[in-house]
This record gives sequence, C-alpha cells and structure tokens, in this order.
Amino acid sequence: MEILARTVQATRSYGPVIALDGVSLDVPAGQLLGLLGPNGAGKTTLLQLFAGLRRPTSGTVELFGGDPRDAARRRRLGCTPQETGLPPTLRVHEIVEFVAGHFDHPVPTGELLEQFGLTGLERRQSGGLSGGQKRRLAVAVAFAGRPDLVLLDEPTTGLDVEARHALWDAVRRYHQEGGTVVLTSHYLEEVEALAERVVVIDQGRVRADGTIAEVRSLVPARRVGLRAPDLPDLAGVERSSREGERYELWTADSDSLVRQLVTTGIPFHDLEVATASLEEAFLALTSQSNQTVASVVQEMV
Repeated sequence: MEILARTVQATRSYGPVIALDGVSLDVPAGQLLGLLGPNGAGKTTLLQLFAGLRRPTSGTVELFGGDPRDAARRRRLGCTPQETGLPPTLRVHEIVEFVAGHFDHPVPTGELLEQFGLTGLERRQSGGLSGGQKRRLAVAVAFAGRPDLVLLDEPTTGLDVEARHALWDAVRRYHQEGGTVVLTSHYLEEVEALAERVVVIDQGRVRADGTIAEVRSLVPARRVGLRAPDLPDLAGVERSSREGERYELWTADSDSLVRQLVTTGIPFHDLEVATASLEEAFLALTSQSNQTVASVVQEMV
C-alpha cells in the first residue's frame, strides 16, 4: 500500500518546549485517520510537518515520498488549519476560483459549494459570512484541487450540529471515492463517526494507534451499568457514579462483579456490561502522562 505521508522518529522543539518527541507514523493511501490528544499534545505540529509548514528538529518527514516543502508534492495536498484568514472583501466564488486556479483539474465551483452547503452564497463577501459559513468555506477550499491527501485541523470548530453533519457527509464522500484524510478534533463523537484508525498523541508521543475497538481495548476496565435502589460496597470496583437509581461501575473483572451482585440478593435490573468508550479510553491514556489538566501546555501553532 502506498504511503502518502510519513514521519520517522520526528522531533520538533520550540525552544525548551518539545512539541513532538520521536514520532513515527505512516499514513497509507485511502485511510481516514483521526488524531486525538489534549491541547498541547502536538497534533497541530504534526500536521504542519506533513504540510511542509514546519521542519523537524530531528528525524525525517515525507510527503508523497519526498520533501513536504516541494511545491510539486504539495499540489496533491489539501489543508484546512485551525485558524484561517479569508480576505474579507473577496466574494465566496472568487476565493474558491483563486484556490482552484492553482490546480490542473479542480472541482467546479458550483459543485464544491453544493457539497459544503454554501450554494447561494457565491457573491457574498467572506467578511459578511457567519463564523460557521467561513469555517465551511475554509474546509471546502481544501478539496478544491481534488487532492490525494487532505489535512483537517479541527474542521468543525464553531459549526452547529446540522452543519457539522453536512461536513461529515462531504468528508465521507471524498473518502469513499478513494481520498485520504488526516483530521484532528476535540469532538470524540466526530472521530468515532468518521475515522477508521485512531492515533492518540499526548505530550508529543504516540500513546495508542489502532482501530476504535483496539484503542478501547487498551483500557482494561469494563463498565457495568444497572438500576437498583441501593448497593453495598463491592470488591473490585475501581470507581463508580450514581444518578438516581442508575449506577455506573468500573471494574477489571465484570464477571466477578456480576456474581457479587447476584449473591447480595439486592433486586436490580437493566444490567449492561460494556467496554470502555472512546472517551473513557482517551481520558485514561492521556491521564497516564498528565497529572492535572492545568499542566497541559497550549498547542504550539
């Protein structure tokens, strides 16, 4: 399988701050990869290395088999950074056509705007767009040149639920047609909805890499949910929560816990045993190297 982007022991430092610490990662053609990590984890820096906007302090980075700073290679790439500055006096169609003019076979303007829910805004100046419309336009132009690889850094920030789902549909269509996507997101449900592979990065290092099911399985605790009027102390419960009669119990041995529940004689119902959710796995994996949320350094951009 062709590798479109690759890092080998890539490190990137900003003075005394190490944003990436020996990251090795391959992005094969046709994959939709979700990058998860707290602020300051190194996600944005990794995308910037792939896009040729930053150089590694050490290690190597490849884009389409060569230097990411090579303009010919970057023609096969589409990007939407976290922050985009659209010229406020240019009209929507002018922005799309300007970007499309850099490519040999761009998507027709009307087709692209329709895909991202921007039909009817062609003659609107970008300065008069809402925040969500600006974000959709910034994402849309990443696809204007029919790229082989798209890097999306927090693509749905500021979008309402309807607009977010519309953008998900556009990304899915691109992927189903053979496109490759690497996206970062603070919305774990977004990664669950889109990504076939998840990479968890924390403090500049890869903490997990696999399918959603594989990442979940890295957290041994299972969640046992049930309804009961009250529960005694139970062995093996690592943590618990209660809302009314609904209990959520986390344990490494769910079978043993259920046997205990039966032998207590306390009536219970609506029993559910599940593996850790992606959110629970993410929090467990990142808390291993972060003592408090306050200690997280803001993402270098």
